[in-house]
Amino acid sequence: MSNLMSEPDTAVIAAAQKIKLLLLDVDGVLTDGRLYYGNNGEELKAFDIQDGLGIKLLQKGGVQVGIITGRVSTLLQRRADELGISPVVQGREDKLTALGELLGDMDIQMEQIAFMGDDLPDLAVINRVGLGMTVANGNATVATSALWQTRRCGGNGAVREAAEMILSAQGKLDAILATYQ
Repeated sequence: MSNLMSEPDTAVIAAAQKIKLLLLDVDGVLTDGRLYYGNNGEELKAFDIQDGLGIKLLQKGGVQVGIITGRVSTLLQRRADELGISPVVQGREDKLTALGELLGDMDIQMEQIAFMGDDLPDLAVINRVGLGMTVANGNATVATSALWQTRRCGGNGAVREAAEMILSAQGKLDAILATYQ
């Protein structure tokens, strides 16, 4: 049962309380989903600075942040390095298999993982992790399957919204925000 475009209900909060790892899709989640190409064939991506701070807040709260994406991008690796995101798995269309491989290397259970995606390649992971989430402009099928949907669109603060929701559910948000005052 999804909790679309609303405050997190008790099921969402209960799931968020257990999260130790947030995994993110990239195109449509960390970016607006559009692909930009320059005249010389270079690829351009725009990342929301508020999402970046949301990732940093999660890390301060002891929640690891990683990426599983179907595309390969040196720009993404640069952004992940800037934010200290690890693991970063690129070029994997079968995200569920990639997740299974990650779990083999980590001491973490499926119920301790949140995943945010926006489209059909993300659906299998969203359906199996402890907290499957999507962005406001996520695909309708994905939105129906997700436990929670942000109010903000991908590439426009959705990750920050999810970060604050998870930290709030864990009782950590106020203390972390107080460090900025």
